[in-house]
Amino acid sequence: MGVGEAANFAAYAFAPATLVTPLGALSVLVSAVLSSIFLNEQLNVHGKIGCILSILGSTVMVIHAPQEEEVSSLESMAEKLKDPGFIVFAVCVLVSSLLLIFVAGPRYGQSNVLVYVLVCSAIGSLSVSCVKGLGIALKELFSGKPVLKEPLGWVLLVCLVICISIQINYLNKALDIFNTSVVTPIYYVLFTTAVMTCSAILFKEWQHLVLDNIIGSISGFLTIVSGIFLLHAFRDMPFTPSLLPLFLQPARADPHPPWSSADRHQSCQHQPLLPSEDKGSQSAEEEEEK
Repeated sequence: MGVGEAANFAAYAFAPATLVTPLGALSVLVSAVLSSIFLNEQLNVHGKIGCILSILGSTVMVIHAPQEEEVSSLESMAEKLKDPGFIVFAVCVLVSSLLLIFVAGPRYGQSNVLVYVLVCSAIGSLSVSCVKGLGIALKELFSGKPVLKEPLGWVLLVCLVICISIQINYLNKALDIFNTSVVTPIYYVLFTTAVMTCSAILFKEWQHLVLDNIIGSISGFLTIVSGIFLLHAFRDMPFTPSLLPLFLQPARADPHPPWSSADRHQSCQHQPLLPSEDKGSQSAEEEEEK
């Protein structure tokens, strides 16, 4: 698990967040497949179709995602953070999160799954931005630049710890109250949407995409969402051939198989045609014996 999280952290330093975050659905897919192999958990037809859709959607997103990233140093990252659009977005995220935590949470947190999941998704979008900045800082550190003297790196680290703490806390609250099959798809959709919105505002990754790539990225994301929904929503639903259409159902064995010609011949020899004939023959034999 630690190796996977480290690899995910490193991916933000070399690839756009618009591409890295949606591909996190592959971890859900791999977990489902490994659970069915090693833990003997049943993966029904709906789950298998969901896995295939997630793979296809991820492939489409890789093909149409932005290939270049403008931010390559902490100086350029600092300039991005000063952008008025991102400042407005960050303020809106913080205000809405505070309202959800202190106003909506006590009233609707126990009955509405969106309350705590929205908090996780909104704060998570800021944590991904911090991870992106720290990934750039580590890349500069390995190249020999004096990154440790830059205050921005330490500020991003503190913000990342705070955001992850809030995110994990309210995600665990949502999982304690509601079913995992409900929380996971909703959290994936809202979290990925928030991250893609934050990335579009902060890094302007969508600015250099043509219309075909934008449509392809959105289509791939929606395909992944459909696969994740099938994988989790119908996890406990038993699948039987009777649920299939009639032309797809396997042929059933006839409980009364037809007689062969030999069986018919033997039955005609050993059994009388009419019960009355059998009784008449028995009475005739009794009279002859007398």
